Amino acid sequence: MTELRLATTADDAGQRLDRVLRQAAPELSRAALQKAVQAGRCQIDGLPETRADAKIRAGQTIVLSLPETSTTLQAEEGHLELLWQDEHMVVCNKPAGLTVHPCPSCPEQTLVQRLLGRFPQLGRIEGQRPGIVHRLDKATSGILLVALTEQDRLLLSEAFARREVHKEYLALVSGVPSPQGQCLEPIGRHPTAKIKMAVVPESRGGRPAHTEWKTLWTAPDRRFSLLAVRIHTGRTHQIRVHLAHLGHPLLGDRLYAPKQVQALAPRQMLHAWRISFTHPATGAPMSFACPPPDDMLLSALQGCRRMRRVIVTGNPGSGKSAFTQCLARLGVPVFSADAAVAQLYGPKGEAAKWIGRMAGDTPLLGPDGSVDKAALLEAMRDNRELRREVEKLVHTLARNELEAFWAQQESLGAPLAAAEVPLYFETSWQHSFTPEPHVVGICCPLPVRAQRIEANRGWPQDKIEAIEGWQWPQERKMAACDTVVQNDGSAEILCERAQEFLEKMRAKDQKDEQALAKHLVRLWQ
Repeated sequence: MTELRLATTADDAGQRLDRVLRQAAPELSRAALQKAVQAGRCQIDGLPETRADAKIRAGQTIVLSLPETSTTLQAEEGHLELLWQDEHMVVCNKPAGLTVHPCPSCPEQTLVQRLLGRFPQLGRIEGQRPGIVHRLDKATSGILLVALTEQDRLLLSEAFARREVHKEYLALVSGVPSPQGQCLEPIGRHPTAKIKMAVVPESRGGRPAHTEWKTLWTAPDRRFSLLAVRIHTGRTHQIRVHLAHLGHPLLGDRLYAPKQVQALAPRQMLHAWRISFTHPATGAPMSFACPPPDDMLLSALQGCRRMRRVIVTGNPGSGKSAFTQCLARLGVPVFSADAAVAQLYGPKGEAAKWIGRMAGDTPLLGPDGSVDKAALLEAMRDNRELRREVEKLVHTLARNELEAFWAQQESLGAPLAAAEVPLYFETSWQHSFTPEPHVVGICCPLPVRAQRIEANRGWPQDKIEAIEGWQWPQERKMAACDTVVQNDGSAEILCERAQEFLEKMRAKDQKDEQALAKHLVRLWQ
């Protein structure tokens, strides 16, 4: 037993016994003191007193016998990042991966035990959660308030219960939520999974829950977003459940996110960012903010590290294929739209089958079932409707093959992949891809291009003019490109320019990532 002994003064005269005891032992709750008095553990001037509301006189001697705290907690050493402290409370930054208080699955190595090692007065508070007034999940990082006395614990707990504490989190979530919004769905235990919570009607045990958010930033490819989330209630897993319910689970959330979203981060990307409250003893307004740990920034940056998609385009004879071949020799995976179309036009190709059905009496297929390109060209020159239908079909099929190529190369870890697409702008493909490709235009004067075409392909002048007329003028096409490469020299010079282009892309990717990192840091500073 621990004995509390005090002599009353004139200031104590007329006060209730439990109030006088509370002033002498502020680390104990008034309820705990009342219980001890009613249990017969109090004497005044040697006589038992069991009335907690007994009036005190000056000059009395009060003795209160208290049982030793029955906590089994053991103080432990460990790193603590303290944002602020006084004799009443501590504001700390809990790292991800650290459990707040002991539980059956984690009986030791908890935040509470580290706090007990630094602040032994917490041992005067009974229970396995001394000083804890709110909690963060093990995988959630950020600000946590801890009371150092029982009285301050009660006052802070009451402030949380009255929703007088402003709590704001940072969350990386899948997809693109609305710019701002709220969720008021009740939350309760999952009906079948014991370790999960869920949106549950109040009629089935769900409790009211209120979550607000504001979208701070969205990734360029719109796969995920950064939210500032405020919770007005403190239900278990509230943010995780509400956002998953809305179709925007937290990146890395092993409990509520699908596997592909889990894989985007090493843990659930949730950080207790800001908190505002009234000091339990002084009544002063208090506000704290804490930036997230590095893993949140790194997860955002890594999620934005998509394979660089490059389109190589240009007018006939400009050297698109030669430039693409230079990239291939430098180790870049490449795709040719012309090669894809050739396969579509070949025997049993999807385009050949369709053109054969559309041809009617006009023979557009060869003996082997492949498209007779010369016959098709003549037919399209005379029939604009046929030309539009053929281009629509072939371009759609080729675009699908290009998407499959890019997806495959990205899954293999390629940092950059290039596709030669002569009619990229004419087919309006510039609006078709996410992330948006970097477009390289290969530029060469028309007389030089015409000489190359005649020498390499044997096209007559009227065919050259017809093909050129179906495309954007070179000046317009080059103006729409992100990068223009002049091909007015030798093949060796063109490959040197391909090498220079790759080096510029690497430098640009690095610069873009550095700029993104600075932008994100500014959002939460």
